[in-house]
Amino acid sequence: MDKPVVGIDAMAFAGPECFVEMAALADARGVDPNKYIKGIGQRQMAVATPCEDTVTLAAEAGRKALEAFGIDPAEIGTLVVGTETGVDHSKPSAVYVHELLGLPARCRTFETKHACYGAMAGLTAAMDWILSGRAKGRKALIIASDIARYGVNTPGEPTQGAGAVAMVISENPRLLALDADLSGDFTKQVMDFWRPLYSKYAQVDGHYSIDCYLEALEGCLDHASEQLSEDANQGKPFQIGELDACLYHVPFTKMAKKAHHRHRETELGDRVSREDPRMADILGSYGAKVSPFLSLNERVGNIYTGSVFLAMIDFLRQLGPEHAGQRLSLFSYGSGSGAALMFAEVVQGAGDWSATLDPTAELDARRALSIADYEALCAASEEADLNNSEMADPARWGLGSGLFYTGTVDHQRRYARIG
Repeated sequence: MDKPVVGIDAMAFAGPECFVEMAALADARGVDPNKYIKGIGQRQMAVATPCEDTVTLAAEAGRKALEAFGIDPAEIGTLVVGTETGVDHSKPSAVYVHELLGLPARCRTFETKHACYGAMAGLTAAMDWILSGRAKGRKALIIASDIARYGVNTPGEPTQGAGAVAMVISENPRLLALDADLSGDFTKQVMDFWRPLYSKYAQVDGHYSIDCYLEALEGCLDHASEQLSEDANQGKPFQIGELDACLYHVPFTKMAKKAHHRHRETELGDRVSREDPRMADILGSYGAKVSPFLSLNERVGNIYTGSVFLAMIDFLRQLGPEHAGQRLSLFSYGSGSGAALMFAEVVQGAGDWSATLDPTAELDARRALSIADYEALCAASEEADLNNSEMADPARWGLGSGLFYTGTVDHQRRYARIG
């Protein structure tokens, strides 16, 4: 019996109500704006208020995906929230999301953590769950939700961001069919990025982390290429030249350029310098297959587990009927480190959902913060999680209608929908 077609049936993005212009941040820090805008490829940075957390972002993204694609919550049999900014050392953020979305009691629910790789781990587990037959016609809801926070006036400050991407995984998907036979995996214990239990902020070795990322990409490509020798995978498009889009994890958008360069070098079996004539081919494929799908990340910033999936939304929102059958690669890297490479194909009719997926109107409606207001939010966020703190008051931060964290009372987190 042939395997069922399993893939992404629905998607949605949710982000905070506020953002900072990177040019304004650069000016406040006394640096050339091009260091942020061109150097790391970021134009804006989403900023979460003390009332917006991993749970609220995840629940809003999940709600949007279910409602926009007409999916009954009763159809969801698995919920996974991938995050590295959980709200509790023990209690998973997914349980709060389960309640807020009104999912059935028979829905298995858990949180996955492996830095920025957590949501990809949930995605592959959901695909395996469906292919095993255990889903029995039900769907899986995978949500990548994170707030990247490094602190005011720190080296990591311009690589912050916040947001969530929700994905519904099912048989006979309406957006993308995932390749269940060809993939690559890589794991290696490294200390490139981590956050000790006693710290709100991560420890980062930035240059080393880039090296670890690229090593993991090579490892995943090598693993996938080994599978091409198997009869079941003969003739599958795999090389960059055979792909229509290459999506990468983007802690900052310029990282995708480094990744695509290494992707091509791995295919060539050789390093390519700036003076090498082959560089023109690399830059050309980057311009055609990578950079067109980074504009949303440029406006949101680093959302850890959701970064590569936000690029996927950018890809999907640009589809038309003529794009059915296009094939793309999807690379996820999580510091520490773990990585996975997957492949997917655009299904017939996916272009019909491009307008539904587009979050541009939501991004345009956000409120631009002055640097003083941004710094005040950062300071307040330090105390918002404390028991009986007064910082988690939506009215205090000028928030409109929506789902918000309203503080911890008697050591229990509270959430409420306002408006």
